[in-house]
Amino acid sequence: MDLPVDALAADLQSSATLAELADIHLLMSCDQQIPMEKAFSGPKVLADRMDGLDVHRIAEADPEAFATIMATPPAVHRFPGSMAKRVQALSQFVVEQYDGDVTKIWAEGDGAAVFKRLKALPGFGEQKAKIFLALLGKQFDVRPQGWREAAGHYAEEGSRRSVADVTDQKSLLEVRDFKKAAKAAAKK
Repeated sequence: MDLPVDALAADLQSSATLAELADIHLLMSCDQQIPMEKAFSGPKVLADRMDGLDVHRIAEADPEAFATIMATPPAVHRFPGSMAKRVQALSQFVVEQYDGDVTKIWAEGDGAAVFKRLKALPGFGEQKAKIFLALLGKQFDVRPQGWREAAGHYAEEGSRRSVADVTDQKSLLEVRDFKKAAKAAAKK
């Protein structure tokens, strides 16, 4: 069951400390082919099922057992098996490259450097890295020099392009309208 529309912004605000951004980082790997509200509920569901959310524990979990955790109704994602692999791969990468501390990804360097590190994450391409960088800047005050340039259109003030712009129900609906219009324009 999806969260109510208002819950998306509430979940962002409830994870408002950088130490808890692992939640958002993990959900960004799960955001494909499901509504944002569902993606944002994933880390909480995992935390409830795993007695806390810890990238080390996710990275080290038996793949079949972790897939079962993801698939237990209500499933964390529409495709729980493939998302279990993605979340686990992302967690393993964060453990291997950043000692399990996602904040190290954006703790140093300018916007271009942070973007490059985000883009290198499993499951993150150029667009997702830009969106995540915009999310950091717009909603968490993580603004290394040049972050707006590195995040491109997603960092524009007043834009309604992505989850980085969602702060309430109205902005969520505006983001959905933007995405719908962009898809329609792409079909022409």
